[in-house]
Amino acid sequence: MFSTLTDSFTNAIKKIRFHDDEKALFKALNELKKSLLKADVNHKVVKELIYSVELETKKTGIGKEQFLEALRKTLHELLDVGGNKGFTFAPNPPTVILMTGLQGSGKTTTTGKLATYLKNKSKKVLIVAADLQRLAAVEQLRQITQQIEVELYEDETIKNPIEVVKAALEYANSKIFDAVLIDTAGRLAIDDELMQELQAVKKAAKPDEIFYVADSLTGQDAVRTATTFKEKIGIDGVILSKYDGDAKGGVALGLSSQVKVPLRFIGMGEKMEDLELFLPERIVNRLMGFGDIEGLAEKTASVIDEKQAKKLTKKIQKGKFNFNDFLEQMEQMKKMGSMSSIMGMIPGMGNLSKTIKDFDFENSKELSGIRAMVASMTPKERENPELLNNSRKQRIAKGCGFDIVEINRMIKQFKNAGKMAKKFSGKNGMKQLQSMMGQMGGGSGGLGGLPR
Repeated sequence: MFSTLTDSFTNAIKKIRFHDDEKALFKALNELKKSLLKADVNHKVVKELIYSVELETKKTGIGKEQFLEALRKTLHELLDVGGNKGFTFAPNPPTVILMTGLQGSGKTTTTGKLATYLKNKSKKVLIVAADLQRLAAVEQLRQITQQIEVELYEDETIKNPIEVVKAALEYANSKIFDAVLIDTAGRLAIDDELMQELQAVKKAAKPDEIFYVADSLTGQDAVRTATTFKEKIGIDGVILSKYDGDAKGGVALGLSSQVKVPLRFIGMGEKMEDLELFLPERIVNRLMGFGDIEGLAEKTASVIDEKQAKKLTKKIQKGKFNFNDFLEQMEQMKKMGSMSSIMGMIPGMGNLSKTIKDFDFENSKELSGIRAMVASMTPKERENPELLNNSRKQRIAKGCGFDIVEINRMIKQFKNAGKMAKKFSGKNGMKQLQSMMGQMGGGSGGLGGLPR
């Protein structure tokens, strides 16, 4: 997610790696400055960051480790502007969130992503269709809520968004929801009519927090519009949308410090699961190439049932891993979001995430082929792969439209996956996995091996 920015820091480190003098520091800071400006980080933010890193480095003596520690500290101060982090629940449910933003910013889709995030945490969520300006907004929400299996409150007989919000909150209180996400109207540009409507909706909803959805593709304009919404409406957090489409990515680095409002989430994919929690300490680790093990653990825990995981581990250890288990694991991995996002959370694997940027558990041609093959098997064949002799393979090949060579190749891949899973499911499995990751990541995995 932050590969371009991480590359900026990596290039700067190279300038100071083998020297510990003023000249090396100057080169490193100059490289960092050029890289960050190229990544579309605001020039004032870059100036302050460079000054702080130089000051902090000189305090403890010029050197690679000192430079890295100064960079880490400065980045954390830049990103942490106070306020709530992530999603904060109100003392008494439901937690009411007003979703605001300009038309085309991805506000409605982001509302669905946030609902998915909460649902994966076992929260009961209600989405309210209060955008009555854009004709397709309510229909879009219908499709999203059906897809993610979250309840939608809509009333086509009411033409006033304030009345819709009031009725929706009465309904939410009667049905005991944990969170209510109100999708409000947007415009192509900020105008008085939009602000007046939002102020009226805010008064009716009495939200616990107001989130502003900023389109990262608009670059520094995202900062300016977020600032205007803060001044006119009052916002408690920003969600940066379409971050996967922003090749530069610099807007994320300076947004919080410029708007003086915490960046809460980042949307970085088309799937409903592609919403990343923005916690400064974790983000700094990812920017520095150290991954986000805590985030990965939370994401895993939200989609993987612990009892099922233990049951599966026992089956793997006994060599009884079958096609049904394989498909189940694929479905769970699908809920975790894009593969590149997952790889970016593993220390030392950030660069690998670039090479698999387009890999998608749901749309992968390879995995679709395996699904089709398994669908052509009998229940007994799925449970016991050893039954697959030549005649059975021929029948399966006809059923899914592949030739026998392709069937043999996919079965071989499945068996290899089973062997690998068995290897890592034993007592020493984690050590072996960490060793393999270390070799792939080049050792300790951060920028220059700074200890975590």
